[in-house]
Amino acid sequence: METISHNPISGIYAATDDYVHAMEVRNPERFLFVSGTMGLDADGAAGRTLEEQLDLIWANIRTILASAAMSVDNIVRVTSYLRDGAFAQANASARVAALGGRVVPTTGIVAETLSPDWFVEIEVIAAG
Repeated sequence: METISHNPISGIYAATDDYVHAMEVRNPERFLFVSGTMGLDADGAAGRTLEEQLDLIWANIRTILASAAMSVDNIVRVTSYLRDGAFAQANASARVAALGGRVVPTTGIVAETLSPDWFVEIEVIAAG
């Protein structure tokens, strides 16, 4: 599989350092679509802080990816649902750290989550 970032610099606003406008995926053998994943521990309890939930989310995503013999290196798209727009910077920092600095197309949406205890929900698409 080959991935190619597409980040045009004229005729469109500039992407920031933490994402790219588009990712072309050539010759993937398979895709994995991961549903929205919350910052819940193995017992289903939400982390008490935003940082704790972000840590749990990315640990949960790594577990899901591993069940399909994939890793965060296979992620080609991230969508984040934030309960509050003030969570955007912490979410972006956690994403960049989880992906080891690799940038992918991403969207952040401010939305009401199904439980007031859930601060962020993240879904990913992986390819391999």
